[in-house]
Amino acid sequence: MRDLATLPKAHLHLHLDGAVRAQTLREVCERRGLHPPRLPVGERFHSFDAFMEAIAASHDVLSSPEDLRRIVDEIVEDAAADGAVWIEASLWPGLFGGRLGPDRHALTLVLEAGRSAAARHGVGFGLMVAANRNAGPEAAAHAARLAVGLAGDGVVSFGLDGDEAAFPPAGFAEAFAIAKSGGLLATPHAGELLGPDSVRDALTVLHADRVLHGVRAVEDDALVTELASAGVCLDVCPTSNFALGVSSLERHPLPVLVAHGVRCSVNADDPLLFGRGLLEEYQLCRRLFSMSDDELADIARTSIRSSGAPGPLQHVALEGVSDWLESAS
Repeated sequence: MRDLATLPKAHLHLHLDGAVRAQTLREVCERRGLHPPRLPVGERFHSFDAFMEAIAASHDVLSSPEDLRRIVDEIVEDAAADGAVWIEASLWPGLFGGRLGPDRHALTLVLEAGRSAAARHGVGFGLMVAANRNAGPEAAAHAARLAVGLAGDGVVSFGLDGDEAAFPPAGFAEAFAIAKSGGLLATPHAGELLGPDSVRDALTVLHADRVLHGVRAVEDDALVTELASAGVCLDVCPTSNFALGVSSLERHPLPVLVAHGVRCSVNADDPLLFGRGLLEEYQLCRRLFSMSDDELADIARTSIRSSGAPGPLQHVALEGVSDWLESAS
């Protein structure tokens, strides 16, 4: 059996605030005299608000440049140990609440920390700047302009987080038009809390290049066919999807989507809360979904090709996937 840790892959759906190491969170809290929060690792959330309340526990550690550099380095280190050759982490600028200065300055700190960590661990790093639905369309357009302004410094994609059920995509069309005109990939969340119409709106209203989650597209055969034909990648997170809605991991729609030709990547989303990193998600796919090495290699290829990674890195990584398949199992 081939070692999945050595399979080159891209990590495309990973939130910085949700990827802090639990031990780091505890240490920073204790240093600041704060009570370390309870982390409901492995539990299911009864609502999206409950999830947001839990993830907010990590926000206080993102309040100094020194802690930020440590956290970004650890996130990159963890992903690299899991076989990621490209990490495309996501961040809503408003997360810092001004604690690290103006939004542009805070994003610059993250990009500098990411480049330094990537060089240290021998991988690539890009940033997905995300708008927050709850903050409204005007703030989203502001985030898109910030993202485009930093495209030459490592921002590669533009996302949309927040409560999918409460804030439909139409209000964010302008922000995504700004991002796409600036050369960024459009990568909104859709199709996790809501059904197929949410995914279809991400395609038609926001012109998504990738859809973060998107798993409920499986409920609409015509949409599955459309996704397969268009080649839009779904950045799937099995454990996260189970925690927030899929009835059971055994019934996760990833194998069905892949079997119908939908391009999918596999990701960890928020390891701090869901308890699994990138490698563990791939191992879950092998163990629970009985995915073959060929199928997992195809998922890894999709993650690389659908990423914002530069061409030379993609070329080397794809060769590495072929080498992995040719190695003895």
